[in-house]
Amino acid sequence: MNQLNKILVLNAGSSTLKYKLFNATNANKTLALAPMISGMVEIGEVSKVTHKSHGENPKKMELPDANLNDHRSALSLVIDLLCDPGFGGLASKSEINAIGHRVVHGAERFKNATLITKDLMAALEASIPLAPLHNPANILGIEVATELLGDACPQVAVFDTAYHSTMPASAYLYGLPYHLYKDHGVRRYGFHGTSHSFVAKKAAKHLGKPLEECNFITCHLGNGASITAIKNGKSIDTSMGLTPLEGLVMGTRSGDIDPAIPTFLNKQTGMSYAEIDSMLNKKSGLLGLSGDADIRNLQDRFRAGDKHADLTLEVFAHRVRKYIGAYLIQLSPRLDGIIFTGGIGENSWILRNKILKDLEHVGIVVDKSKNEVDLTSQIMSVESSKSQVPLLVVQTDEEKSIAEQTFQVVQG
Repeated sequence: MNQLNKILVLNAGSSTLKYKLFNATNANKTLALAPMISGMVEIGEVSKVTHKSHGENPKKMELPDANLNDHRSALSLVIDLLCDPGFGGLASKSEINAIGHRVVHGAERFKNATLITKDLMAALEASIPLAPLHNPANILGIEVATELLGDACPQVAVFDTAYHSTMPASAYLYGLPYHLYKDHGVRRYGFHGTSHSFVAKKAAKHLGKPLEECNFITCHLGNGASITAIKNGKSIDTSMGLTPLEGLVMGTRSGDIDPAIPTFLNKQTGMSYAEIDSMLNKKSGLLGLSGDADIRNLQDRFRAGDKHADLTLEVFAHRVRKYIGAYLIQLSPRLDGIIFTGGIGENSWILRNKILKDLEHVGIVVDKSKNEVDLTSQIMSVESSKSQVPLLVVQTDEEKSIAEQTFQVVQG
């Protein structure tokens, strides 16, 4: 690749298309990525576009009713906006040198970001049973990008699961008949790997230590949430499993439950397994407990004295504390930091306080005066001077991480 490049990052969901365009410079073998344009398209009968430029004179555009019914029309509009004289940064789409795609599931085969080929596409199709809600949309995003930009523009798949490929078998195997793993790939894969990896690197740099010498617990807390144990810079365990449903209580996902509950509900209520699956993924978590999946609304209710909102936040915090405790043991004898990131992790000091309370006996002490402020920089420390463990709030940037990996793969 040349020194000056335009890298487009795409995250295609079932009903959304998120995008971010970066200007990449590689002077003296030091990669710098400057965001130029970002936005999101909500696809469907009621479609909406939010598009904004970055830099010295940022601009924002919203199209409340764009009439975009599929990914092709959505990406076609995105390319037009990127080339718009007033709101874009490109003279033509031919300036896009590479595209990085977020792909949720890479199964066991893909342990690094990979150039997209026909063989890779076939492997993604084969992985659909492992991620039926995510991989089809990711595949469609790649196909549409190829159709609109042609084969001359290299594309790279960056997998959510890749970072967790370093987990040992003792962490990723379930207590199920072994042939289910061998024949069907039933195991823990983990997700949010791009975010966990990104914030771990930022924290290591902040602490002035080589990443390969750092042990971290990274808490990616958002509508989807997961926790990872990182030892010597590598993932050794994580809370999400075969699918993103396992682990923490999330916005609409239940997280860990007794495996017998679906069978119990099927027998006692007559719910079908498809209905139970939908409930666990879309109607549980914060939404199921409180009627609201938005943590901001729950915090407003908590401040107003709503005891049920307080209970919901306590359930969320309890599950996070439970995983932190488990990973403390796995990372013995040294923990170099606990990292909070994601929409909730970065912005909810109320939940950080609940998660970090009464942990003095394991050397973890939060400074509430430092913690109870908004994140105004890429990283801030919130531990007390009495704490033996750094407590960091780190702003994640999954799109930037995808752009970095795309650059490295295409450059070869």
